[in-house]
Amino acid sequence: MRVAEAAKPQSSFAAGLRKALAADEIEILFQPQVEIASGRIVGAEALARWQQPDLGELGAETLFGLASRAAMLRDLSEHVQERALCIAAGWPSALDLRLSVNITAADAVRPDFASSLFVILQECGFERSRLTIEITETELIENLDAAAEMLAHLRDSGIRVALDDFGTGYSSLLYLKALPLDAIKIDKRLMEDIAGSDRDRVVVAGTIDMARKLGLEVIAEGVETQEQLRLLREEGCDLYQGFLCSPPVDSATLTELVSR
Repeated sequence: MRVAEAAKPQSSFAAGLRKALAADEIEILFQPQVEIASGRIVGAEALARWQQPDLGELGAETLFGLASRAAMLRDLSEHVQERALCIAAGWPSALDLRLSVNITAADAVRPDFASSLFVILQECGFERSRLTIEITETELIENLDAAAEMLAHLRDSGIRVALDDFGTGYSSLLYLKALPLDAIKIDKRLMEDIAGSDRDRVVVAGTIDMARKLGLEVIAEGVETQEQLRLLREEGCDLYQGFLCSPPVDSATLTELVSR
């Protein structure tokens, strides 16, 4: 296949995504984060969805992967962050919800990322103290020093920092040492067999124990059963998110869930 022919799908995707961003067609959903000790919804993670005309519904992981290959990653990331923050700014203050927003490894090493985020926060009217930035470890190791410096700047400003998908990469322990973190999120793939495998439970329990000794909050992703939740409670996990509580929902549905 010629280079020009191979580039056509990416070029077409980029053009479509550019139009979708301009028309605000990227849907922002929110998955509740539940405090295990009390059962209260205390926050939510913002997730992007796009009903792409040719490919159908694209979830966040697929959407960001395609955007990266189409050289549209920064545009998409900034759009999702801004829309999520502005939507969350309209939540009733009585709900007192935190918002978790994902950033990419490229965001983490951009010299102007923190200043751009501060501008968005000010324009949307969302308090820094209610924001958690989640970053995955993918490709981060190549620019670890720059990422650590930027994340420290965010933490100094009052924003919390969480390491997403913890336990899926060889560099997870290195990140615990090198990055200024407030929390880790245990990847859903580690949660899948926690109720059926002693080995999986030991791994998750060890992760929770290590994080707590480091003074980090622990969030478990992909919790779908009461048995998983019971085991997490026994091991001292702080928060969970997953279909046991709710799938990702729109802002109005989230506020209804919290109010109930």
